[in-house]
Amino acid sequence: MNIRVNGETQVLAEGSVTVARLLDIQQVESPDMVSVQRNGDFVERDNFGSTLLAENDEIEFLYFMGGGACGCLGVRC
Repeated sequence: MNIRVNGETQVLAEGSVTVARLLDIQQVESPDMVSVQRNGDFVERDNFGSTLLAENDEIEFLYFMGGGACGCLGVRC
C-alpha cells in the first residue's frame, strides 16, 4: 500500500495498518505528543488504534512546540 507521510511516499505491506501502528513503524518519539492528520482531517487520539489507513492516504505528523516571548521586554534577543 502506498501512502504519503509528511510529504514523502511510503510503501507499507498490505494488510491492516492503523495510525498507531504507523507511529510505531515510523519510530515516532513521544507519540503521545504528536497530532495526526489523515487526508487533512485530524484523527482523535482515542482513535489512533482503530483508524485504518488506505491506499493513497496523506498523513501528516504535527509536533507542537512550546515557546513564546523570550522575556526581553522588547529588546532584541
